Amino acid sequence: MLSDIEIAQAASLQPITDIGQKLGLAPADLHPHGQHMAKLTQETVNRLHAQPARAKLVLMTAINPTPAGEGKTTTTVGLTDALNLAGYNALACLREPSLGPVFGMKGGATGGGYAQVVPMENINLHFTGDFHAITAANNLLAALVDNHIYHGNALQFDQVSWRRCMDMNDRALRRITINQPHAYDTGFDITVASEVMAIFCLATDLADLTRRLGRVQVGLSVTGTPIFASDLQAEGAMTALLKDAFQPNLVQTLEGSPALLHGGPFANIAHGCNTLVATQTALRLADYVVTEAGFGADLGAEKFMDIKCRQSGLRPDMAVVVATVRALKYHGGVEVADLNTENLAALSVGIANLKKHVDNLRQHFGLPVLVALNHFTQDTDAEIAQVRSAVESWGSSMHVCRHWAEGGQGALDLAHAVAALAQQPAASRLLYEDHLSLPEKLNAIAQSLYGANAVTFSELAQQQLQSMAEASQGLPVCVAKTQYSLSSDARLRNVPQNHALHVRELRLSRGAGFVVAICGDIMTMPGLPKQPASSRISVDDNGRIQGLS
Repeated sequence: MLSDIEIAQAASLQPITDIGQKLGLAPADLHPHGQHMAKLTQETVNRLHAQPARAKLVLMTAINPTPAGEGKTTTTVGLTDALNLAGYNALACLREPSLGPVFGMKGGATGGGYAQVVPMENINLHFTGDFHAITAANNLLAALVDNHIYHGNALQFDQVSWRRCMDMNDRALRRITINQPHAYDTGFDITVASEVMAIFCLATDLADLTRRLGRVQVGLSVTGTPIFASDLQAEGAMTALLKDAFQPNLVQTLEGSPALLHGGPFANIAHGCNTLVATQTALRLADYVVTEAGFGADLGAEKFMDIKCRQSGLRPDMAVVVATVRALKYHGGVEVADLNTENLAALSVGIANLKKHVDNLRQHFGLPVLVALNHFTQDTDAEIAQVRSAVESWGSSMHVCRHWAEGGQGALDLAHAVAALAQQPAASRLLYEDHLSLPEKLNAIAQSLYGANAVTFSELAQQQLQSMAEASQGLPVCVAKTQYSLSSDARLRNVPQNHALHVRELRLSRGAGFVVAICGDIMTMPGLPKQPASSRISVDDNGRIQGLS
């Protein structure tokens, strides 16, 4: 079997104008970045948003991720290809990859096998420069804060809360000291965890983007009064840096299905959804829009509902939960080295993780749910039958998907099931009401979705609860925690019992419109693993990239 990059490099891509024509877009609606990538012009986006939405919105999510891999992005692409193959007129709506995972542990985020978005190398690396623009806007604001203090501090900064960012895993930058006349401690976050990224992904239009950037709180004065980006007259220049990036990116799958890739917040340390602008645009260009939310349903799907849908009024018509036999066996206690061996006993235990996510989506969010079993060649008939039996006993259906090896043809069964279920009325709802206090919202998430029996707060978080009690009223909460467990302890697999969600720190994101609750030992600036993926990447004499995954 060829590697992902070899498959992508061997593909014959269609001109991006041809992909646009499939969506009813004229060449003038696109701003090409080479032959195979383009941005939709702002005029085109504005025109489309004046039209009514017509598409069914399908939310792709998954069980808690494991070292065995689940293939959520791959399944998103495979389902989109299968829907188009079956004649349903579908469009994928995805996040852009971050350089942190590309060079770190996870690798790229363009799918895999014969279910990829392409051109894979461009998308996984610089793409159209959106993340560079977001990084520049973030760091411009940081420079303006320090410049203001240097030139006399007329706003009387006492505390600076705004942090710098870069789109790379670099643990050495987590804590730094700024050597101003009055030195202060701060740090870097990875760009995908920054508030500017969240604002970029939640803004409805350029005017809303500017307003949100102006609302960013950058510090406190000596009297305890909040100081905003607008006090520094920063929002106009920040928007100028972001205006081109704010236009959604159009690319294609290996089978020529259109895909919008735009924005890229992580779901463990941010809200994990592509831009609202891209989603709203997609809903006016196709009959079915397949979008993904990062990591497991406890993170990405919850934030899709409680943050993105809450702020925008969007509601998905259904959800698909991706699982693999291998991952379920891992949740059942099997170690990675033994996952290729049939183990029905461990599988029966690990299925509980899948059931928890299906139950959460149905019971707490009111979504119709299907299960996509991403097939691996080592899966046995008995294992597949055991998962199918369990899923059907819950009143749902499971569909074996072979899109990684077969492309859209391998996900036709799932496509027909999705098209049928999406036509049924859904009474989707949010998990908690706006008026609840921040601790009440955290309790609702922790107890209902994670199965925790309590939420605990560090001394710092308790102080922050009091100081932001008024400012946080009406805002949703964005939980930052490990993706590997339903708990805030990455070591606890499957469905942990008798655990507490420990909140270490709270960050008020006024511009994004939520409060970040940093839990357990999660970091907003990741580090590289001992053997980073970068060590496998090279460029041959013809400028062809090798080893990118």
